[in-house]
Amino acid sequence: MVRAMLAIGQAAPFFVAPTVSSPEFVFDTAGGRYVLMLFLPTDERLQPALQALATHQRLFDDVKAAAFVVMREPDRIQGVRDLRGLRWISDRTGAITRHYGPDAHWLLLDPALRTLATWPIESADEVFARVAALPPVEAHAGVPLHAPVLIVPRVFEPELCEALIARHQESGGEATGVMRDAGDRTVAVMDELKRRRDIWIDDPDLRAGIQARLERRLYPMIAMGLGFTVTHIERFLVSCYDAADGGVFHAHRDNTTQGTAHRKFACSLNLNDDFEGGDLRLPEFGPQTYRAPPGGAVVFSCGLMHEATAVRRGRRYAFLPFFFDDAGAQVLAAYQARVAAAETVSA
Repeated sequence: MVRAMLAIGQAAPFFVAPTVSSPEFVFDTAGGRYVLMLFLPTDERLQPALQALATHQRLFDDVKAAAFVVMREPDRIQGVRDLRGLRWISDRTGAITRHYGPDAHWLLLDPALRTLATWPIESADEVFARVAALPPVEAHAGVPLHAPVLIVPRVFEPELCEALIARHQESGGEATGVMRDAGDRTVAVMDELKRRRDIWIDDPDLRAGIQARLERRLYPMIAMGLGFTVTHIERFLVSCYDAADGGVFHAHRDNTTQGTAHRKFACSLNLNDDFEGGDLRLPEFGPQTYRAPPGGAVVFSCGLMHEATAVRRGRRYAFLPFFFDDAGAQVLAAYQARVAAAETVSA
């Protein structure tokens, strides 16, 4: 039975798989550019497809477009290496291919990782003519796109912003990692994706004051503008992105691991504005950036790919909580119960 190709406009299934240069390539981070996927055949059509890709490799710079080659039999292809704009994905079990349709075909995705076009494996000339004619990334929809973000000013008053900055400056904070799944649990891993120093607010009175401001000034706007009722807040965290440290958080999503699946909305509440860079960008919706005023918040779905651009001058201080609801709380409780049960069995 021949499986159907993805329909135009259909979202590409996310996956994590090894490439030639990485044991775990996270596909959902590929958004923000066009992506051409080549699902290699295992017969005599393999070499013509690879030759066509090699001939047109100049089209893939990892900014406007990238190419991913999905290999069912990676041992048959010798001497390949991941390059800027080209990655070789191993799919020995066929698990990736089964979600995408035929064993051998071409698939073109838009910057939101939704299907633009599909072709049989024999249609390389048509494929690369289409790729060569693609418009700039920001024009792929034919109309300007606006990310679904909510900007709410006047959540924290200047005095609270200054007090939170002072607390961070007293200790300097500590570098924190990013969340990754390791077997049946989620752990923090240090890598180059993020350069930031954080402190946790543990003063109960200060936490209560922050909670009250969010409930009065921000949650009603989230309910009205995003149709979501916040019932839980995760982490009272003040962060600093320092230009001297190369402060940045590259493109990622906030709810793709077992221990973060409960998160629904992220909040980026700026405490100051005397810095350059450090703005929010959602690459799937174009290159434009978003910034809340001091004391104001930007709220957006945790499922959207986003980045905090590099701070070029000064220090950016921000309060960075996550919000979820009772359904999310049940997801979190189930994860915590699984971890606890595993620890008991291990002990």
